[in-house]
Amino acid sequence: MTRQLKSGTTIGEVARAAQVSRSTVSRVMNGQANVAPEIAARVHAAADQLQYRPSKLARGLSLGRTNTVALVVPDLGNPMFQQLLRGAMAAADEMGYRILVAETVENPAREAEVTLEARLRCDAVILAAPRMPEEELLALLPEVKPAVLLNRLVEGVPALTVDYALGIALLVDHLVENGHQDLAYVAGPPSAASHHVRARALEEARTRHPFLRVRTIAGGSTVDAGYRVADEVLESRATAVVAFNDLVAFGLLARLNETGVAVPGDISVTGFDDIELARFATPSLTTAVVPQAEVGRRAWARLIASIDTPGVEPGEVEVIEPSLVVRSSSGPVPPARRLGAPSSGTAGLVHRNLGNGLTAEWKLEDDGAVFEGLEVPLTRYVSGAAMPRVHSPRPHLHPVHSLSGRALTVTSPVDHRHHYGLSLTVADVDGTTYWGGRTFLPGQGPTLLSNHGRQISTRLTVEGTAGLVDRITWADQNDRQQLLEERRLTGVLIAEAEAWALGWHSALTAPSGATIASPAVNGRPGAGYGGIFWRFPFGERTELLTVDGTGEPGAHSSKSPWLVVSALYGEAWTSVVLVQDAQEPLPWFVRLSDYVGAGPSLAWDSARVLAPGETFDTSLIALVVDRRLSQADASDLAALAVARVDSARRTAS
Repeated sequence: MTRQLKSGTTIGEVARAAQVSRSTVSRVMNGQANVAPEIAARVHAAADQLQYRPSKLARGLSLGRTNTVALVVPDLGNPMFQQLLRGAMAAADEMGYRILVAETVENPAREAEVTLEARLRCDAVILAAPRMPEEELLALLPEVKPAVLLNRLVEGVPALTVDYALGIALLVDHLVENGHQDLAYVAGPPSAASHHVRARALEEARTRHPFLRVRTIAGGSTVDAGYRVADEVLESRATAVVAFNDLVAFGLLARLNETGVAVPGDISVTGFDDIELARFATPSLTTAVVPQAEVGRRAWARLIASIDTPGVEPGEVEVIEPSLVVRSSSGPVPPARRLGAPSSGTAGLVHRNLGNGLTAEWKLEDDGAVFEGLEVPLTRYVSGAAMPRVHSPRPHLHPVHSLSGRALTVTSPVDHRHHYGLSLTVADVDGTTYWGGRTFLPGQGPTLLSNHGRQISTRLTVEGTAGLVDRITWADQNDRQQLLEERRLTGVLIAEAEAWALGWHSALTAPSGATIASPAVNGRPGAGYGGIFWRFPFGERTELLTVDGTGEPGAHSSKSPWLVVSALYGEAWTSVVLVQDAQEPLPWFVRLSDYVGAGPSLAWDSARVLAPGETFDTSLIALVVDRRLSQADASDLAALAVARVDSARRTAS
């Protein structure tokens, strides 16, 4: 037997139960006031008893309303419009209205048609950021009123607009405060009115900041648009980007991450809107905050007022003011771009065709390796096996050249025959010297002993192109193992600073334990040498800089995070920035008068004791540049060198 579903209660059944006419029931259900209260109460009681629900369609037809409004948006895939819809829907629902959504997929030619079709099904329409030309919009609005406009202004039509100019001003001022002078604006769709407002705001920012340079790059409003123009943004040499919206910024971040560009270390990126995902981007996005859901609620309030009181003047345009939220995607201008003076040397690296041809790499040789950049050897790493035993044989770097070809290390000079370029050399490991030459003895002074150990390279390999790894055994005067070392050397060219940098990291392990000391520990004041040590040639003039000042007295024993040795050779200056990238810098051992040498000390005035199996790490980063440096330049270059060497280390490993 077929089961039949009972149809719903009709208005006629309610009328019979309440003993009134059908029209009286209709007037009561529609909320009309021309029905006596006692009769209305009887109708409601009958409707509740019979579980009567009036037809919204029938009610709409009787009243000439559908209780539905249309929201027309250019791109429903944009979370900004989704949030706007959510706010409008929440406000409309409180009044028994529903929102119908229509999308024009960023096609201005279809907007009028889509809007007209939506209006035929609804009581009113909200036009969000319409893209159509002004004359088409003016012709359309009389046909679809009541209507509310978002981010377009037409006289006599209720409207809300976001103060995009204020948002741009907040973003630009934030970037300028962080030292940025070269900006790229990734533009929105040419048909978007808010794009033109943003562009004018950037022009106004240039009048407030006369040094500001802004390059406009054609983009769009989608993630794909940002991804596509990222390479052009990099070619512009901008230090910061103002993206049309957050989606464009997301595309930029994705492409920059793919190409190994650090944000904000190499370039800052900002968005606009603060969509829900902005704070979850990598890195989290600095952006101008637009309260999208609140905009939707306010748009509904303006629209319902037009529906309920047609013909009333719309009043003033409501302006929504954005705010600024600073997150991790923006920061100070990259250090190399803060350097005001171009190189005074002959390197000219930044003027070369960088492309893929700007490479540098380690290459193994018979007795070590060579680091080549721009088709010339920048430094050689030699095993030191042929050194005299009294010099404590050890692998070392020599010569180290600047990009202009200036040699910046000396080996076995007359004043100290046991000095060899750049090496890790320690005066005392359990009574064995790996420094070479004479040993300081309390009560006797420097004395030549037969206690010279040697560092033996056991396996030399290249990792990637930037990394050289050496496994070294430290053997005492009796060839007994004292320390095991894993030494990593990392080289990188830094085009924008016309420089190159070298990172040295050594992990020293004491299988049976060890005590590392220095002459200062043994009673010779100030002689805390022993560690990664650079022996420089003499120049016609030599200067020494630290964070705290100039000269040897202030540098010797200091824990400045960086130290600069600048020397005048003929008519040209060359500088070496030595940086300690450890959290707690070691004291510097520095000589400038008797000879020129510098390096962090492993045991300044107290011994460093390693337990059996314990490993101690020591490192130094050096940046070589063909010019004289100020303290500000040195600080910027130190930060740049650390960042680039760290990046190269990660790539090599």
